[in-house]
Amino acid sequence: MSSRRLLLMNSNKRIALIAHDNRKRDLLDWVRGNRGVLMHHELFATGTTGSILSAELGLHITKFVSGPFGGVQQLGAALVEGRIDLVIFFSDPLQPHPHDVDVNALLRIAVVYNIPVACNRATADFMVSSPLMREEYRRLTMGIEDQLVRWIPATATATATEQDGSLSLKGLS
Repeated sequence: MSSRRLLLMNSNKRIALIAHDNRKRDLLDWVRGNRGVLMHHELFATGTTGSILSAELGLHITKFVSGPFGGVQQLGAALVEGRIDLVIFFSDPLQPHPHDVDVNALLRIAVVYNIPVACNRATADFMVSSPLMREEYRRLTMGIEDQLVRWIPATATATATEQDGSLSLKGLS
């Protein structure tokens, strides 16, 4: 049985805005230029980015904590829970970041849940200028439950036990 789901994006999108430190000015400029479109949608951002955008542009933005302190993980959870429709993430691929693993996990979750992601100005421009920004859209998820079924044989049963702080599974081969 397929577990793929169609998830509805309303015409009022829930948009996450994120930028690495070296790209915050670029994102600010981009949001300023697209303020007229973005003000009709619900905006979310990681802490520092959200504070800058809110202070500079007077937009109402729901803020997560700062990215390296768990904000990227909070955003990933919001993607899984269906609380974010699309992500605009101006990343800095030329600098190492202490939370790179969190960013990679966020992008992986976006693929699994079929969340549109723009990682640069050109893609963000295409995304917000699309007619789909103004109408409902149904996106099909990858069906994570389908993936789990491939890993666990149908006849296997598992029990989890915790010993000395570590978790072990018994009954799976």
